[in-house]
Amino acid sequence: MPLSKNQTATGIPQDVDGLLRLAAQSMFDVLARSTEGMMVVDANHHVVWISDGYKRFLPALGFTDEHEFVGKRVEDVVPNTQMLQVLATGKPVLVDLLTNKAGTFLVSRLPLRNDAGEVIGALGLVLLDHPETTMQPLIQKFARMQQELEDTRRQLAAQRRPKYTIASFIGTSPAALEVKRQARRVAQTDSTVLLLGETGTGKELMAHAIHSASRRAHRPLVGVNIAAVPETLLEAEFFGVAPGAYTGADRKGRDGKFKLADGGTLFLDEIGDMPLALQSKLLRVLQEQEVEPLGSNTVLRVDVRVIAATSRDLAAMVAAGQFRADLYYRLNVLPIRVPALRERLDDIEALAEALGEDIARRSGMPQKLLSPDAIEWLMQQAWPGNIRELRNTLEQVSLMSDDMQLTAASFQGGHGMPMAAAAPAVTVNAAATVSPKVTTSQAVAPLPELIEALERDAIARALQATGGNRMAAARLLQISRASLYERLARWPELEVKDA
Repeated sequence: MPLSKNQTATGIPQDVDGLLRLAAQSMFDVLARSTEGMMVVDANHHVVWISDGYKRFLPALGFTDEHEFVGKRVEDVVPNTQMLQVLATGKPVLVDLLTNKAGTFLVSRLPLRNDAGEVIGALGLVLLDHPETTMQPLIQKFARMQQELEDTRRQLAAQRRPKYTIASFIGTSPAALEVKRQARRVAQTDSTVLLLGETGTGKELMAHAIHSASRRAHRPLVGVNIAAVPETLLEAEFFGVAPGAYTGADRKGRDGKFKLADGGTLFLDEIGDMPLALQSKLLRVLQEQEVEPLGSNTVLRVDVRVIAATSRDLAAMVAAGQFRADLYYRLNVLPIRVPALRERLDDIEALAEALGEDIARRSGMPQKLLSPDAIEWLMQQAWPGNIRELRNTLEQVSLMSDDMQLTAASFQGGHGMPMAAAAPAVTVNAAATVSPKVTTSQAVAPLPELIEALERDAIARALQATGGNRMAAARLLQISRASLYERLARWPELEVKDA
């Protein structure tokens, strides 16, 4: 048979294409015989072929034969596989260690390209089965790195555990009980929660409480205060950075908050301060549950439950064009309004006790007790800074006073806050300064009797104005609920009937 013009007497092609085809075929044959197993996946991640050697790993992976394995997505059948990285980047991974249920393997992964140079699949090769017997130093180093990684993960998980539970939201007032009821209800869902309320009311505590009561409690709770991050860094903070995305970027890249919170909860504090340019990107993440790191063309799937909080009026910001309406509607799925402290004054005594214990623990000093008049004084304040302001006041007075019991005078003596604007007092005209039951002859009666008559009349008017609501009446009179109950026990006839 005459030789081809492109072939020598030895059978080796003289043209480059023919030579490369021969080399590729020979290499494939050698690899098929010498490797422990081979696998081919297509561009859609599906396994399209496995070698006879690879079939012996199937039982350990949970499959009885190749028909259950071939055709499935590789990430669903091979734990910890990095074939997706090869498909996404087109770069080979020549030597790597893979550990899964089938054991530890020395593997190699190569991209497969068509004539146009496009990645159409990937080839995976198991070079060594149980390499610990022949590559002991490398395996030991790998084991150390794995252990260090697990230790780091445990430390991060410990740092990201929720600090509070729903029981940590102290109070038994109707307002406090209602917000705790709502928190328990929304914790059973994965929908987005929007916490509304003034600064210092406990929105962050409530976010921790909702996470700890949810099915995601064992997963990370990652928080970010949007107001505290420079606008230029927010996108990187949220979505992460690909390796070498820009000058000065880490060569290893950096995960964003969404990736860190994968499987858990992301708490976005001060969401009202988010720049408009970033709001549209956040909306897409919330809708699609996908993030794209800066400088990357790879889209990452995430499973994140978002809890947002703000002290601003988002509805008014939407009307003013300062906040995207579509993002507002996406966030406002399960709104919870955390009440201001002035709306639950009956909780001040319990709050003051709990805060006092914490102050004593942190300062290493004995806990200071509060006298009844100190509690009453605290309940008469407006507290524009809410629980944060209450804590500040208690801490300041506790540390500056030598007395073991704090009285109203302790707070008014220059160490505490100045007397705040209290709730509107009952309007009493001049004719009403003396009870209608007090006669002219009684006007010169002993002063205690006149005071008692005035108190009875003021309480009766307050109860009438509030429809018999004792709590509201106590606020109008600027006295504690306990003081009102004590007087009503003496004068039960003042109660508004059928209230």
